[in-house]
Amino acid sequence: MTKTPRRPAHPLQIRIMHWIGASAVICMVLSGWAIYNASPSLPFTFPRWMILGGWLAGGIAWHISIMWVLFADGIAYLVYGFASGHFRRDLFPPSPRAVIGTMVAALTGRLGHSLGHYNAVQRLLYAGVIVLICCQVVTGFAIWKPVQLGWLTDLFGGYPVARGMHLAAMIGIVLFLIVHLTLVVIFPSTLVAMVVDTPAEPEERAP
Repeated sequence: MTKTPRRPAHPLQIRIMHWIGASAVICMVLSGWAIYNASPSLPFTFPRWMILGGWLAGGIAWHISIMWVLFADGIAYLVYGFASGHFRRDLFPPSPRAVIGTMVAALTGRLGHSLGHYNAVQRLLYAGVIVLICCQVVTGFAIWKPVQLGWLTDLFGGYPVARGMHLAAMIGIVLFLIVHLTLVVIFPSTLVAMVVDTPAEPEERAP
């Protein structure tokens, strides 16, 4: 009897969009830090080796250029996510009980991982970072063109509020990246599956 081949853990489209989006987000964050350093909102600045662009004008040049890459990749991902059922199947908001159960399993060292499946906390984090990135893009347009897009800037309560939201969303994205990379270190097979075509594993149910 011929075995039915298992579906890939991550379709090729997802893998391509993931790496384009991840590279764009990192470049946006690092160039954003260069812009932030010119007019810091918090009592610290980022060291020169951590920024992209070297100075204000260079940071802006990188930020605006990469913004369009992130925007195009984001639109493609949203279209694919809704059209393919990826959002409904993989990122549908979990119940609070499922989130608590997954967190308890993680804290007690009983959290497993099945390639091609997202646990409740992952669903919550991934859906949340998508919202944060969308917020980053929209508030970015609002503070980039506060005159031409005055209606958008006003929608956020003015330039200072939009800039504060932009900064807050950036902090949220950086925190997500820290958690995400920590999980990759714990489960290195997830990195392999995002690079090469790897079959999905049978799903492990949360305890």
